[in-house]
Amino acid sequence: MKELYKKYNPEKHIFIEEANENNLKNVSLLIPRDKFVVITGVSGSGKSSLAYDTLYAEGQRRYIESLSSYARQFLGKIQKPKVKNIKGIAPAIAIKQKVNTSNPRSTVGTATEIYDYLKLLYARIGKTISPISGKPVKKHQIEDVINFLKSQEKNSKWIVSAPIKIDKAKDTKTVLRILEQQGYVRLKVGDEIIKISDELLQTKTDENLELVIDRIQIKDNEDYWNRLSDSIQKAFFEGHGELSLTDWNTKEIYHFSQKFELDGLEFPEPSIHLFSFNTPYGACSKCDGFGSVLGIDPTKVIPNTALSIYEGAIACWKGSSLSYYKELLLKNAHHFDFPVHTPWFKLTKKQQNLVWKGNKHFIGIDAFFNEIESKSYKIQNRVLLARYRGKTICPSCEGKRLRKEAFFVEVGGKNIGELVELSIEKLKIFFEKLTLNEYEQQIAKRILIEINSRIDFMLNVGLGYLTLNRASNTLSGGETQRINLATSLGSSLVGSIYVLDEPSIGLHPKDTEKLIGVLKNLRDIGNTVIVVEHDEDIMNAADEIVDIGPEAGSFGGEVVAQGNIKEILKSDSLTAQYLNHKKKIEVPKIRRKSNDYIEIIGAREHNLKNIDVKFPLHTLSVITGVSGSGKSTLASDIIYPAIHKKIHDYGPKTGQFSEIKGAFSQIQQIEYIDQNPIGRSSRSNPVTYIKAYDDIRNLFAQQKLSKIRKFQPKHFSFNVDGGRCPHCKGEGIITIEMQFMADVHLTCEECNGKRFKDEILEVKFNEKSISDILEMSVDDAISFFNKYKQTKIVDKLKPLQDVGLGYVSLGQSSSTLSGGEAQRIKLASFLVKGNRQEKTLFIFDEPTTGLHFHDISKLLKSFDALIENGHSILVIEHNLEIIKSADWIIDLGLEGGEKGGNLIFMGTPEDLVKNKKSLLTPYLKDKIKADKHLK
Repeated sequence: MKELYKKYNPEKHIFIEEANENNLKNVSLLIPRDKFVVITGVSGSGKSSLAYDTLYAEGQRRYIESLSSYARQFLGKIQKPKVKNIKGIAPAIAIKQKVNTSNPRSTVGTATEIYDYLKLLYARIGKTISPISGKPVKKHQIEDVINFLKSQEKNSKWIVSAPIKIDKAKDTKTVLRILEQQGYVRLKVGDEIIKISDELLQTKTDENLELVIDRIQIKDNEDYWNRLSDSIQKAFFEGHGELSLTDWNTKEIYHFSQKFELDGLEFPEPSIHLFSFNTPYGACSKCDGFGSVLGIDPTKVIPNTALSIYEGAIACWKGSSLSYYKELLLKNAHHFDFPVHTPWFKLTKKQQNLVWKGNKHFIGIDAFFNEIESKSYKIQNRVLLARYRGKTICPSCEGKRLRKEAFFVEVGGKNIGELVELSIEKLKIFFEKLTLNEYEQQIAKRILIEINSRIDFMLNVGLGYLTLNRASNTLSGGETQRINLATSLGSSLVGSIYVLDEPSIGLHPKDTEKLIGVLKNLRDIGNTVIVVEHDEDIMNAADEIVDIGPEAGSFGGEVVAQGNIKEILKSDSLTAQYLNHKKKIEVPKIRRKSNDYIEIIGAREHNLKNIDVKFPLHTLSVITGVSGSGKSTLASDIIYPAIHKKIHDYGPKTGQFSEIKGAFSQIQQIEYIDQNPIGRSSRSNPVTYIKAYDDIRNLFAQQKLSKIRKFQPKHFSFNVDGGRCPHCKGEGIITIEMQFMADVHLTCEECNGKRFKDEILEVKFNEKSISDILEMSVDDAISFFNKYKQTKIVDKLKPLQDVGLGYVSLGQSSSTLSGGEAQRIKLASFLVKGNRQEKTLFIFDEPTTGLHFHDISKLLKSFDALIENGHSILVIEHNLEIIKSADWIIDLGLEGGEKGGNLIFMGTPEDLVKNKKSLLTPYLKDKIKADKHLK
């Protein structure tokens, strides 16, 4: 400790003294400021406890302490972390991997702030183009009229006139008398100029009358133009913003208007609110800015796009009576040369739209449903409509969320709706090619700097395939975190601590290189970047590594090594042993082979390019590829729902493909294990999910005191009234909802966070109450129950230990578990069932999230155990340790988004290493070569 004090320099270090949060054991260390620091260690060793629960929590607490007492009264008391002291700390920003938003209005554009700057750009320099003539809509000023007249021949004669607007409350003669009294003398009626007094004598006064303001002959001197400016100003005033110039000789008329109108249409002036879908003024009136409405779902009307119209692609045109509409189209298709035998997905966009809209020869799908809707008093029609209803793209704004007038405004020939549909990569090209005049450049200079810098950050974190209109709640945890990272970079904060939770999640090794550049950039502008990470490349790039260990849970919580990568390699920690290859995950000597396959033909959902893929059963198959290449689409939108429907005859909505075939007799169940929380309630926890808590409750109900007090197993449940604390309803915490900040969680004062009533806590099993058991880690609970021969409970808890979750406490709320931990608890629940379960195909979405090398080897052993029990595993993964251990690899690419969706490779890792096209080849070759070299 004294040595650390001597080294401590407030300008160069953050000094943490005796941190004891969670499982940390009196940790004291110096973290260099303005450096790129990686905190690593096995899962559950205390990395997040140090980075988030100590460093970030104290940085945030001190910031809140600096607020006024008025602001602090709304925030409740924020607990100080269990640490003696932290010196040299700066304001802290945490960027976590959770999908933050469920708000359907939030998009990639709003989350990155690119859309906010686009709104500003269009409001400031956007040109409104009339949809009728295609000419720019302009609001004329006095200078425009003067400039027009200056361009005419000298000495040419002109009449300046203003239209006379007759109010309903007045008659024409009254208005003319008032104008005469004001000193005006002449009127223009058609091509004639007459005196007002003559017009007053006329009985017929219905013609379009114009008031002559001035008669001029063009001269070239300053006084003349000054006088003329007054006349034009007067004409605009009398004509309520409109005037006409008539050439005396040719009688040609030129109209000028101060109103924002053209071709008989009045347009709203561009403003920020016009382009905001979160305000009633700018949002599309049909979908209220959501981009989707409840309507006829095209995927239900045409469920199989591999069929042609002739083969019955249109599902609603089947049956004896409704097939009339199909016959009508088939009979008349030759009139407009329509290919009725071509599969739907091969038809052009124009041909598909024609089937929906119809023409004079046949009734389109839209008109068909309108007809059915008009007769919805019939029960069979209501049933038919219900069958084909679903969430569909808004027909009014086509999913672009804004009112139609917003799309009349253009910059560089494109409206804002076209820009939000472009991928970030294409948006970059658009702004590089954008040419503006000097005036526009001056206005847009600062806005364009902000837009371009944010686009660059998005490209650097590997998200060039996303569009700005993509809803935030459809993004993965890794994508959300990298968007937050790009947004933080865009804000250019300096002198802060950034704490990141595994930013490499969901990243292909190719994209990790870009991410390292982004993190170094964040450091170089003057921030301390602290990353909780297991990725080898990121560790190699770090200025400093803090290795927490030696093991997980109560066996961790110590700093086992600290320094640069060379110093870490000299230590004996688990991280160093894997980096040194003293310990390693072996490349399998024999790849498992199987004669049973599942084959998908013609997968074409989202960006998949009509690919055919197959994978063997009873093996470990991996789908890999860069972010946005179509991995999740293939696994979760096609393989999972299609097989589910084959096995159970029902299932979730399936993406587009032509055919699925294979050995379905070898699969009785299918499970998609993603990173969503394990329970909807915050009371849900690991021990309830794997059904071990039922046995623990039974055990406590059998104790002597329970029998005397007539306690049943339900009294030891925190989900029903009886034994749980009535104040916090078994939560252990009280949540205070905040109006303008994140909710604050305070420990329940009634039960002190123990969840149960005092009389329940008095029941003990070998000196441990039910609350003590829930606070134990899985490792501690296994040794405790083993000691007292509770083998049934131990057998249920053991799989949690096997998947590397020995450090998790039994009663830890599911809402505090990371995505990777939730996924591994689901895996453990299947391991519990073991060989009793029906043969299952497991699909895992990035199960290595949050895993150290040591934990990955445990995970692979769990996978092997499942396969030995006759199950099959399909994994979406970027982790090279999993890929090299796979029996079969499906590699998609080559890039993300539109450039993705192609099948690059299918086969074993040994064959992939020989493939020159795959982006994965050099990385996997190095990995396998390093392992074989060490042997």
